[in-house]
Amino acid sequence: MSLGSSCFSPPVNFLQELPSYRSVARRRTNIISRDKQSGTLLKPTDSFSSQLDGGITENLNSQSIRKYALNISEKRRLRDIQETQMKYLSEWDQWKRYSSKSWKRFLEKAREMTTHLELWRKDIRSIEGKFGTGIQSYFSFLRFLVVLNLVIFLIIFMLVLLPILLTKYKITNSTFVFVPFKDMDIQCTVYPISSPGLIYFYSFIIDLLSGTGFLEKTSLFYGHYTIDGVKFQNFTYDLPLAYLISTIAYLALSLLWIVKRSVEGFKINLIRSEEHFQSYCNKIFAGWDFCITNRSMAELKHSSLRYELRADLEEERIRQKIAERTSEETIRIYSLRLFLNCIVLAVLAACFYAIYLATTFSQEHMKKEINKMVFGENLLILYLPSIVITLANFITPIIFAKIIHYEDYSPGFEIRLTILRCVFMRLATICVLVFTLGSKITSCGDNTCELCGYNQKLYPCWETQVGQEMYKLMIFDFIIILAVTLFVDFPRKLLVTYCASSKLIQCWGQQEFAIPDNVLGIVYGQTICWIGAFFSPLLPAIATLKFIITFYVKELSLLYTCRPSPRQFRASNSNFFFLLVLLIGLCLAIIPLTISMSRIPSSKACGPFTNFNTTWEVIPQTVSTFPSSLQTLIHGVTSEAFAVPFFMIICLVMFYFIALAGAHKRVVVQLREQLSLESRDKRYLIQKLTEAQRDVRSQPA
Repeated sequence: MSLGSSCFSPPVNFLQELPSYRSVARRRTNIISRDKQSGTLLKPTDSFSSQLDGGITENLNSQSIRKYALNISEKRRLRDIQETQMKYLSEWDQWKRYSSKSWKRFLEKAREMTTHLELWRKDIRSIEGKFGTGIQSYFSFLRFLVVLNLVIFLIIFMLVLLPILLTKYKITNSTFVFVPFKDMDIQCTVYPISSPGLIYFYSFIIDLLSGTGFLEKTSLFYGHYTIDGVKFQNFTYDLPLAYLISTIAYLALSLLWIVKRSVEGFKINLIRSEEHFQSYCNKIFAGWDFCITNRSMAELKHSSLRYELRADLEEERIRQKIAERTSEETIRIYSLRLFLNCIVLAVLAACFYAIYLATTFSQEHMKKEINKMVFGENLLILYLPSIVITLANFITPIIFAKIIHYEDYSPGFEIRLTILRCVFMRLATICVLVFTLGSKITSCGDNTCELCGYNQKLYPCWETQVGQEMYKLMIFDFIIILAVTLFVDFPRKLLVTYCASSKLIQCWGQQEFAIPDNVLGIVYGQTICWIGAFFSPLLPAIATLKFIITFYVKELSLLYTCRPSPRQFRASNSNFFFLLVLLIGLCLAIIPLTISMSRIPSSKACGPFTNFNTTWEVIPQTVSTFPSSLQTLIHGVTSEAFAVPFFMIICLVMFYFIALAGAHKRVVVQLREQLSLESRDKRYLIQKLTEAQRDVRSQPA
């Protein structure tokens, strides 16, 4: 025995000297000291009696046991101890513990039931099984926008539409309080809406597509809500305040919801390593999508992984090329990039100027009578800004894709920069349209703007006309989605299938289901909805219906007319990218809305804000009706004396979280270093074991 102990003790001492063993021992020591300080030490040994005596298990429930890295037998023994302790508790404590467990089980069952009530659950699971998680994330994102728009519509319906409908149809004992036109020139209150008279069919189609005529008088647009409030038996419902609160509520809800969903993806991207060797290992050993069950999609996934590896090798080659680049070559490439970026800016400026000209031309000529134009001419004038925006969104990505090849970037950065430029182009076009309308509303050729504060002659109810422009953008975008699928993708599929002998058609090939382009399309539509919901309260309902139809159209297009793109996206990367683009769209939508509500005078001929200089003035007037103590509190919270310390506290909190994120990132780096050490130790031990086996075999018997 002494000989055996002497023979086996050196290997044990040798193993204890390994760096990985030391790091594990050090980590266990830190955990033990931390658990001793918190009083929740769990020892995976047989000393359960000491734990029972210490009363440690009294503070543990079933949920906390799951968090500890213990094996099943130890968890069962610990749970048996807890059940034994339950016998010595009072009836009240026993009831609290049992009720807590029952409530947790009920919540788990409720979550399982709600998963079966998810919208399009079966369809999205089928898409995930056939095409992988990247394309599935697009349809899940589309489902999120459907639910978001439905909630936005419910907010507007409950706060604005429901009190009006209850009074209009005599469901409740309430009456309308109409806006009193006081201290206002009679010229500013004129809102001429031409009588339709005998309606021709093409006039009805034009009204339906442009929001004019019979639709202008409905609750679809801002001008219909020329009501100061609804008087019930015990109180008066303030409609202007409710109208503004509904706008703030749906914008705040959208912001919080998007941020909440993007937190998980942000954490993944925050701790993601830039180590290229790890990227290769992830693609080779963990790159396969096990949700794929379709053979063609499996082959596509193989080609996608090969493409990613080639792209990584190309990026490595470009990094090596950059490291070997001389100063003359560096000056040349940066000069070329500067020149090409000037071309990009020139293209964007040309598109924005074209949108400005189209909007100006459309606004100046759409006031003509319908009977003075032919059907096609009138429709072209009404939809000219939408047509120009659609053409710009179609042409500029092609130009950007051609320019990026000459800038000598890595393949990954090329994709990100092209997408960023396309995002800016698509979303900025809407803002250019809105700001062009705003400049036309606030500018006059004569002195009429001094009387009403805006161009009352051309825009008697400018909010309604802005809402009509957003409505036309929404309808035209929906028409383009249907037209491209029915008249481009479907015939292209037929030609590729039945004209396989033609080399030109085979080179053309099927249309790719490009995830970034489709995401930009629906984010573009959602940005229109956010801007237009203030001017057209029923636009979220139209957007909900549009996205529902878009879901089925895109699903049929994916299954029957398109092929997935070889450049696939991972679900984690896709979700974060989608929400980031959506957040950019929300921020761009808030800018024109804030300016229109705080800077541009509200219409004096329509809407609930006719007695206010701007929409935002309803807030100070409402605050003035509060008790003096509450007014003092609100003024103090909104004053500079409160804002400056609050801003400093927010900055300190932000710096704290930045430091915390840096600490977490350093911990991740340390853990990766530890994994690297452990892998080296394993290789070293295998080498020593192999040498020992060789020595044993070489010894004579």
